[in-house]
Amino acid sequence: MAITSFEIISVPVSDPQKSKEFYRDVLGFELIREEPMGPNMTWIQLAPKGQSVTIALVTWFDGLKPGGQQGLMVNTNALDADRDALIAKGVDVGEIGQQPWGRFAMFTDPDGNGWILRQALDASPNAS
Repeated sequence: MAITSFEIISVPVSDPQKSKEFYRDVLGFELIREEPMGPNMTWIQLAPKGQSVTIALVTWFDGLKPGGQQGLMVNTNALDADRDALIAKGVDVGEIGQQPWGRFAMFTDPDGNGWILRQALDASPNAS
């Protein structure tokens, strides 16, 4: 097989426009594409600024229910500041934890899809 990367991750949502506002205005993702796609559907694709892996806000997969994605991980090099900024925007963010793979805080989107905001240990302000 010649698979080389991830490109699009489907995130199941109930209200694509409301979710677009969350990902764009709260998380700071860039809107990559928004266009009609079949009857009563809109393709909405976003990504963290400058990144090639994107998310698509989907409503059309029967087996993928809004809030059904969990453990989606995004990286930051400023976990404490980003957590504070999300809380200031009204997002319920968990306490910062630490595992061998990094420091992290968890939050959900408006539908309950679970995200992990992760900072690698070597990027931590407390790393030696």
